[in-house]
Amino acid sequence: MGQPSRCLRPCPRTHLSLEHGQVTSLGPIERLPVEGTWAEFRCLPGFRLLGAARSNCTRSGRWSHPKPQCLPHRPPSGKKAVHVGALFPMSGGWPGGQACLPAVRMALEDINERRDILPDYELRLIHHDSKCDPGQATKYLYELLYNDPIKIILMPGCSSVSTLVAEAARMWNLIVLSYGSSSPALSNRQRFPTFFRTHPSATLHNPTRVQLFKKWGWTKIATIQQTTEVFTSTLDDLDQRVKEAGLEITFRQSFFSDPAAPVRNLKRQDARIIVGLFYETEARKVFCEVYKEKLYGKKYVWFLIGWYADNWFRIKDPAINCTEAEMAEAVEGHVTTEIVMLNPENTRSISNMTSQEFIEKLQKRLGKNPEETGGFQEAPLAYDAIWALALALNKTSQELVKKGLRLEDFNYNNKNITDEIYRALNSSAFEGVSGHVVFDASGSRMAWTLIEQLQGGVYKKIGYYDSTKDNLSWYNNDKWIGGSPPADYTKVITTFRFLSQKLFISVSVLASLGIVLAVVCLAFNIYNGHVRYIQNSQPYLNNMTAVGCTLALAAVFPLGLDGYHIGPGMFPFVCQARLWLLGLGFSLAYGSMFTKIWWVHTVFTKKDDKKDKRKSLEPWKLYATVGGLVGLDVVTLSVWQIVDPLHRTIEEFTKEEPKSDMDVSILPQLEHCSSAKMNTWLGIFYGFKGLLLLLGIFLAYETKSVSTEKINDHRAVGMAIYNVAVLCLITAPVTLILSSQQDAAFAFASLAVVFSSYITLVVLFVPKMRRLITRGEWQSEQQDTMKTGSSTNNNEEEKSRLLEKENRELEKIIAEKEERVSELRQQLQARQQLQLRSRRRHSRDSQRDSRDSQRDSRDSQRDSQRDSRDSFPQPSLVRCLVSEQAEKLGRGNCDGSRVHLLYK
Repeated sequence: MGQPSRCLRPCPRTHLSLEHGQVTSLGPIERLPVEGTWAEFRCLPGFRLLGAARSNCTRSGRWSHPKPQCLPHRPPSGKKAVHVGALFPMSGGWPGGQACLPAVRMALEDINERRDILPDYELRLIHHDSKCDPGQATKYLYELLYNDPIKIILMPGCSSVSTLVAEAARMWNLIVLSYGSSSPALSNRQRFPTFFRTHPSATLHNPTRVQLFKKWGWTKIATIQQTTEVFTSTLDDLDQRVKEAGLEITFRQSFFSDPAAPVRNLKRQDARIIVGLFYETEARKVFCEVYKEKLYGKKYVWFLIGWYADNWFRIKDPAINCTEAEMAEAVEGHVTTEIVMLNPENTRSISNMTSQEFIEKLQKRLGKNPEETGGFQEAPLAYDAIWALALALNKTSQELVKKGLRLEDFNYNNKNITDEIYRALNSSAFEGVSGHVVFDASGSRMAWTLIEQLQGGVYKKIGYYDSTKDNLSWYNNDKWIGGSPPADYTKVITTFRFLSQKLFISVSVLASLGIVLAVVCLAFNIYNGHVRYIQNSQPYLNNMTAVGCTLALAAVFPLGLDGYHIGPGMFPFVCQARLWLLGLGFSLAYGSMFTKIWWVHTVFTKKDDKKDKRKSLEPWKLYATVGGLVGLDVVTLSVWQIVDPLHRTIEEFTKEEPKSDMDVSILPQLEHCSSAKMNTWLGIFYGFKGLLLLLGIFLAYETKSVSTEKINDHRAVGMAIYNVAVLCLITAPVTLILSSQQDAAFAFASLAVVFSSYITLVVLFVPKMRRLITRGEWQSEQQDTMKTGSSTNNNEEEKSRLLEKENRELEKIIAEKEERVSELRQQLQARQQLQLRSRRRHSRDSQRDSRDSQRDSRDSQRDSQRDSRDSFPQPSLVRCLVSEQAEKLGRGNCDGSRVHLLYK
């Protein structure tokens, strides 16, 4: 029976290949290193093996020995080895070791062949794959420090790994020289006292970015960053620099692993100019979300870090669900700022190579497309880092000789040699393949910045910036999707919503005609004030009504004035004009009508004698009532104007998109007359006026059947009150609701004023005009009496006198008829007595005579009744008698009280 099956853990394939050597592997599975696989290493001729010649794959999935190296074999020259410990990220967020490691090996070969640099020493490299992971780097840092041989310097790559290594290195008196770290935090000399880097600080991008913002006229910037120290410190530096330049970072977004929510926030906040700070792998996630949110195109500009691979957006990534075409569409037109890592001038460096020769040699060594190789852009920095180290060690060696020391005397406790290396590196200055190499006080590289733009899927150089001299070299070949650099925010165009001029003119014409009508009515009333009919309508109150209508109609003009006609300075005066004209116009017009109907109800609905009613209605009381209403309005409006005056306020509406394809938003605004406590004042004003309107309706209804001489037009007043009250009670709440719609609000308010004024004037004055014109009653009372005596019957006293006279005459006629009836009754009784006496003598004759007498009696009664009917006036006669006096009661009808009086 066989052994049970089990899974075998694989080991990394890195041990199956050896540069400048061969690997022979033997294991249970061909070409797959698993538990039990052995790997034997041997170098090609001319190279020697450094490290274990044999390593096996353990059960834990790790090789028993580090991968050895094949170094060039040198004839015995007495050179001593100086070891350099390095960490190269072959994968992870920034796989820069893929190109930087071959560049470092090229530099070591070139330096070790030189006889003028470290003639007694040979630089050797011991390296590991940090995967750009601080945890992984910690493990390999431990191996470098605690495994022989002693390393004279450490060379990390990623910023996160460099932070860990540089902070720990001072405890071992080690110099740290990085070729790929850009974190601004590493410039802190107190925290990292022995740190140097040939890669400039990421803050070197910020002066370039600020210069570009100013060049293209952008003041509002948005940022999105991956939450790592390098990007956080870079963004803090950028924030400080934009403030110094008078710019502003309006939105800051960050993410740890999923950028979906921050990208949505940028879209929601209308970010236009966006600086993105993240590693290459996260950049693909970001721009996949950018494509989904449509945060690209002619309205947007993205600023990215320039050290990504040229085809970073085309690399297939299982972490995103966007196609290559979608990614290419999303990244088109973005701008990168990149430290100049390759000397743009075709001059020879200290290695006797030009930058172009270096690139060609590196490409041959790589044997694959540079765009698919991580760290290809940083490779010149790694190459120059080894040269900077070699030159510093060469200078240190010369200084140590003066002190009786040698480089091989270095150990982790010897601070003197470390100090000499520090001073030598700090004073380095030479021409490398990446340009002029020099370090600032914080150990960071000073360099130019290259500005590129992705045009048609290819990065194009559009300029250089030298931050030390504040010099921007521009090629003028930048291209924009929209033809020009976009705006940094959606420009908001403020537009005022003005009243329709056609509506304003139309209503103004109606109001003007109404004012003319009011003036005509006022003139008519004043001119005919001596006519009794006009006098009995309380003409002074009617004059107040006409004046009030004129003021109310005049208020239509300031109601329609807005910013189209007047400036902001005049607006408060227009607001006050609206308020005072409407308030006083309403109080005069409606107040005078309300006063009439109020006194009619108060005086003529009491069951008192008519004489008392006539005496109680005194004109001064009417005028005092109107004056009280107007005075109350004057006091209220004055307090309102003093305590909380009306002023111009602006109401803003939802932004609108223009019909044309313009990158702007339209912000509609509307001017209002308002005050701090507008609702309170309106509540007081509308509440008081509303009660007056409701009370007016009630009083008009109660007095609809009252007839009085002193106010002969109170029924017309009641009709006017009905119309005015209904219009006002409907219009007031409607205009409050429609206050944001200038045309509708003005139409409702102005037409309500116009119609109520027209109705009031027509109902009160037109019947008077018609009566005086048709009947000729515009003459004086004396002339009117001489021409037509019947006109005096118009007053109720004369009519009453005539009816009493007629009543007395009718009473006399009735008395005469009653005397005639008495005489006939006496004659009938005499005849009946004669018949009784003759009955005794002649029974038969008496019976006949009795029948004859009864017949005669019936005939007499019929004659008497006929005469009585002929003597009494019939209802038609009564109606005829009083018809001339019944004009006010209605033609063809008699007052019931008068009919009873006739039969009194």
